[in-house]
Amino acid sequence: MDFVESCRQFIAIDSTPAHGNKELARWAAAFCRQRGLIVEEQVEVVGDLEQINIIARPASLLERPGAEFLLQTHLDTADPGPFALWTETGSNPYDAHIIDGKIYGLGTADVKLDFLCKLEAMASFAGSRNWRLPPVLVGTFGEETGMQGALKLIRKNKVAAKMALIGEPSDLQLVNAAKGFATVEIRVPFSEEEIRYRDEHNLRESTSTQSKLFRGKAAHSSMPHLGESAITKMLEYLTMLPDTVNIMEIDGGINFNTVPSNAFLEIDMISTVKTPIATKLANIYRGLKELEKEFLKYEDKEFFPSTPTLNIGLVRTNENDVQISGSCRLPPIITHEIYEKWMEQLRSLCEQNGAVFSVNDYKKPFRTEVNSILVKGCLDELRALGLKAEPTTQPSTNEASIFSRIGVECACFGPGKREGNVHTPQEHVAIEDLYKATEFYKKVIERFCL
Repeated sequence: MDFVESCRQFIAIDSTPAHGNKELARWAAAFCRQRGLIVEEQVEVVGDLEQINIIARPASLLERPGAEFLLQTHLDTADPGPFALWTETGSNPYDAHIIDGKIYGLGTADVKLDFLCKLEAMASFAGSRNWRLPPVLVGTFGEETGMQGALKLIRKNKVAAKMALIGEPSDLQLVNAAKGFATVEIRVPFSEEEIRYRDEHNLRESTSTQSKLFRGKAAHSSMPHLGESAITKMLEYLTMLPDTVNIMEIDGGINFNTVPSNAFLEIDMISTVKTPIATKLANIYRGLKELEKEFLKYEDKEFFPSTPTLNIGLVRTNENDVQISGSCRLPPIITHEIYEKWMEQLRSLCEQNGAVFSVNDYKKPFRTEVNSILVKGCLDELRALGLKAEPTTQPSTNEASIFSRIGVECACFGPGKREGNVHTPQEHVAIEDLYKATEFYKKVIERFCL
């Protein structure tokens, strides 16, 4: 099987959060063994899904090393959203199409194909025996849902990483710093009066409700300025309605990590409910906008966007409440004390409106100094390959946040553009960039491992 065909097969296997990565990981493990590597499968049950971390090492290693060079890539992807929007792949995000030298499909850039690039590089040294710092290739699960795979890898001491290259779409540039994030959830309960009213309304033959659709443009939550939030449009519209309006259904987005492209609102203008949930939602939204203004006071000019950002990625109507999920992106300039103050501010806002606030996940920002051995060495290899040899930063968060906290020297790299590409239905990567990434990983292995 040639490299491009293996890429197409990789994309064809669903590894979204709802499906899990088990099927893809088993395929990847078999492919690694076929290429001469020894593979360990770390099987974990998360919720009701079986997930797998793939850990592949050179077959020449007779025992597990005391120190390793980690080449890591997550195998899961975001949810694709509406299939109809994937116009370049025939409305099927898993059917990779090649157009003008680019592969289109879910996970092409973020970040499944990077695993195959690393595998190609590792396989070219399958017969080597004199390792100075042996490489270990790891494909993890759950990056899109809190980096669970990386956490399980560390907690069970599956690798002994001294340095790490983390797979991340960076347009073939080396990333030495990235923002952290906090994912939050707000649950705004319906009053008993509202619940009764909504139940009775649903049984009526005639209705006085009005429905409205809101359209936006999807983007990764770390770059919200590249998208157009349909949920923001919907909540802005809600703030302009009378306080007496009754919400029958409010829905939008696919996850906390994506700028939502679609939202839906059904309202009843004729209502006898005294304290409708619409007023609470409008108050919470106004408070979030005030927090965004405070974000502008904190600027880290090494990043773009240079300030913290906020994304309301998902709104759902449940039987007894409205659920709001979102994320904040935090540059390294934001101290833990500032972060705690903001979270307490949000908690207080929610309590004032009878809502429940929770932080579901928090990952600190990471930064590796430019003069570190890893960063300097990687930049030298990029320069030798004729690629851009200047470190950059990213507004997103990845497993470098996890590994750097335990003392691993980290940098991020990968083929594929991030801006206007990942978490969109036009996701793609240039085939030429996949080959360039593979060559870079070979050079890194030669420099640090042999």
